[in-house]
Amino acid sequence: MRILYVTGAIVVADQIAKLLVKGFSIPFLDFYHPGVPLGSSTAVFGDFVRLTFIENPGMAFGIDLGGKLFLTIFSLFASVGIFVYLFRIKEEAFVIRLSLAMILGGAIGNLIDRVFYGVIFGEAPLFHGKVVDYVDIDFFNIDFLGFHISRWPVFNVADAAVSLGVIVLLIFHRKFSREDEPAVSLIGSATTTGETGGMKDGAANIDAGTSQSTQSQS
Repeated sequence: MRILYVTGAIVVADQIAKLLVKGFSIPFLDFYHPGVPLGSSTAVFGDFVRLTFIENPGMAFGIDLGGKLFLTIFSLFASVGIFVYLFRIKEEAFVIRLSLAMILGGAIGNLIDRVFYGVIFGEAPLFHGKVVDYVDIDFFNIDFLGFHISRWPVFNVADAAVSLGVIVLLIFHRKFSREDEPAVSLIGSATTTGETGGMKDGAANIDAGTSQSTQSQS
């Protein structure tokens, strides 16, 4: 399916950006890219957008739920589920498949970090790696009942793809669902009308046959 090109593009873009931030080496080419120091923050567009390198052991935007292994396994099954579902809805509207492809790309992008980064960089066992986050955006200052936020939680390309995909899915899934309802109703009405008409025709034929039989006997 061509829609999976979107998924692949997101994964590639996400991983390139993460490696540029975290740093990497290619021994056989004698190449080393140092990346950005962990915890550093550099202005990109003033203070509104900053490059802030952190490593996130939890979910998107720093949400922590269930531990590393649980999140990795959950992400793996979710990715497989979305992949299979995409094949089952080949005839669905393009925008619906596009949103799912974006979600799948983001899920795979972060899954690669969790599964392999710990081993690749010698920091943790398989399935226990941390997700690389680096996009730091200014946000409204909110201070409510002890909760304070002045900047959006640091995220990455994969997080953005998942979030945008979910938003698009929520918006357009409702739209296409509403468009399908009248069609279903019309089909149901036509079926009911056809069945009723058929019953009436059958009853009329029975009455006609009965009348002819009565006349013959007379």
